[in-house]
Amino acid sequence: MSVKIIYKLESDHAREVLDYLRDFSRQTGREIEEIDPETREGADFCRVYDIVEYPSIVAIGENGSLVSLWRGRPLPTINEVSFYA
Repeated sequence: MSVKIIYKLESDHAREVLDYLRDFSRQTGREIEEIDPETREGADFCRVYDIVEYPSIVAIGENGSLVSLWRGRPLPTINEVSFYA
């Protein structure tokens, strides 16, 4: 299972996301993959999983199926997401 966060670096929520990623790494020892929706790969990813609101966090199963999705703010707790990481 993998966890990814989709956000725009040049946005009003970027600082909150970067703080969240730092805290997540410190508390769990794991990383969340970052995806920029303004890149070709990021836009394709957003189309596949129907992501239209940023920031969004997705948990994806081994077979590519969507397991869980958190859209917008406030961001979910680290405990909620760490279960999937």
